[in-house]
Amino acid sequence: MKLHILAVGRLKDGPERHLVDRYVDRAKASGRQLGFGDVTVRELPESRAKQSDQRKKGEADAIRQAMADGAILVLLDERGKSLDSEKFAQRIGSWRDQGTRDCYFVIGGADGLDKVLLQQADLTLNFSTLTWPHQIVRVMLAEQIYRATTILSGHPYHRS
Repeated sequence: MKLHILAVGRLKDGPERHLVDRYVDRAKASGRQLGFGDVTVRELPESRAKQSDQRKKGEADAIRQAMADGAILVLLDERGKSLDSEKFAQRIGSWRDQGTRDCYFVIGGADGLDKVLLQQADLTLNFSTLTWPHQIVRVMLAEQIYRATTILSGHPYHRS
């Protein structure tokens, strides 16, 4: 199964981008032996529409176009479900075991996510009810994907 991070907006070069790259590289290396084909990050442009609802709809359309058919859609949203790292890893492992080819983790734009897209999600996750800057969420998501691969492989990175 391939794991994809789709993020609306561009992350400038700097410490956050370096951390995302570091955790993605680690997840790729540790995930290969577990049946995870690749871990990718793709940035989608922010909508230039004047109204928030139009921006969210345009960004949702771009997200859908970037996804493969039949993929799992996981949205990051402060109103989503809270999972601990072990349950997160189990969910990813379960999708892999069911033969899922692609799983997309989506970080929306500054206005949030379109309500129709939220209804279409297989899972909506939160990393807290706090609002986090998108560049920090990318780092946290990349690290949790790496952590999930270590949990699934029995590596001691994660300590219960």
